[in-house]
Amino acid sequence: MIGLVGLSCFGQPPTFYRDVLPILQNHCQECHRAGEMAPMSLAAYAETRPWARAIAEQVGAGKMPPWFADPCCGKFANDRSLSTAERETLLQWANGGAPAGDSHDAPPPREWTSGWNLPSPDLILKMPKAYAVPAAGAVEYQYFAVPTNFTEDRWVTGVEVKPGYRKGVHHIVVYIREPGQTWQQAPTTSDILGLYTPGASADVLPPGMARLVKAGSELVFEIHYTPNGKRALDQSQVAMTFYKGAGLPDKRVLTLEMDNVTFRIPPGDRDYSVSVWGTLPNDALLLSMLPHMHLRGKSFEYDLIHADGRPEVLLRVPKYDFYWQLSYKLAQPLPLKQGTRLDWIGHFDNSKRNPRNPDPTKEVGYGHQSWDEMLVGFFDVAVDPHLDKHAFFMREEKSNRR
Repeated sequence: MIGLVGLSCFGQPPTFYRDVLPILQNHCQECHRAGEMAPMSLAAYAETRPWARAIAEQVGAGKMPPWFADPCCGKFANDRSLSTAERETLLQWANGGAPAGDSHDAPPPREWTSGWNLPSPDLILKMPKAYAVPAAGAVEYQYFAVPTNFTEDRWVTGVEVKPGYRKGVHHIVVYIREPGQTWQQAPTTSDILGLYTPGASADVLPPGMARLVKAGSELVFEIHYTPNGKRALDQSQVAMTFYKGAGLPDKRVLTLEMDNVTFRIPPGDRDYSVSVWGTLPNDALLLSMLPHMHLRGKSFEYDLIHADGRPEVLLRVPKYDFYWQLSYKLAQPLPLKQGTRLDWIGHFDNSKRNPRNPDPTKEVGYGHQSWDEMLVGFFDVAVDPHLDKHAFFMREEKSNRR
């Protein structure tokens, strides 16, 4: 028996329409609806009822909804975790026979844009042609240029990157290649428009903030394909919403990253630590964080180091999951001063106790494939709208300022 059969806050056993559906709308339907990544839809009673026992098992075990931030540190606007009351409601409903209740008690349906979590996209672009993902073997990162045909600069307030063949795409980075640039494989100095990772959703920026795509730019899709035994076609897409205000937005958003590429994880090591640190070149507002590791990833932590050496944990992910790589969006942007030290710390399990470990007898270093490893901490910052990524990294002298 999972949980205890009890009463809802109305003094009656929970029913689907009155008690369960609001929880599913707020925490589950982002993925559990037609056309999205989850294997079943939880939008209607007839669809949900057969899964009542599975819902209870997953919720009771803390596996669903997927959310891995330690509640010790930070508050996040996109927190998917359930409250104690919501968790008990789902358990009581499933264990009480999963009754439908009165359909008149249902809340208004969520307004979803067909095929997207990004509300009302202004533009959708896709790869010019499909790529044939092989059934097996290692596939080097692939790069696909997509023209925007923008005749004027566009400020982007929301982005969602979506693979065409989810089962064969591990992640996508969409870079902005500005007019005159000729690089083929995206350098880390280029601006990033958006990311897709397992479990990712739309990236809707706070009011007054946007990313800049200059007139004549191209978007370059960097895609990590992971063959899964079946040959298939992928034609990934990106959706955008545009800034509607007059003039420039208040802030320009940049995606930055710090990574370590020199580590070597010994074979059999259960708790190998890898870190990277840097100082912020200019003032900025921290908006979100997205940790990235591979199959040996165990935990990840983002720390801010105060001037007196005292660390402050911004995000702690104690149980990193390679198959659910989430972005953690701060409930309130955090002001960071020029010179602020930032530390990222990751732990890896390269032992046979890690069931996902491709080979516990192998020393592991940095590499693109999933059987290699990475320690990358992406983070979004908001800066002056006149600053591009290059200018942001030019350290401004402030010693004469009052």
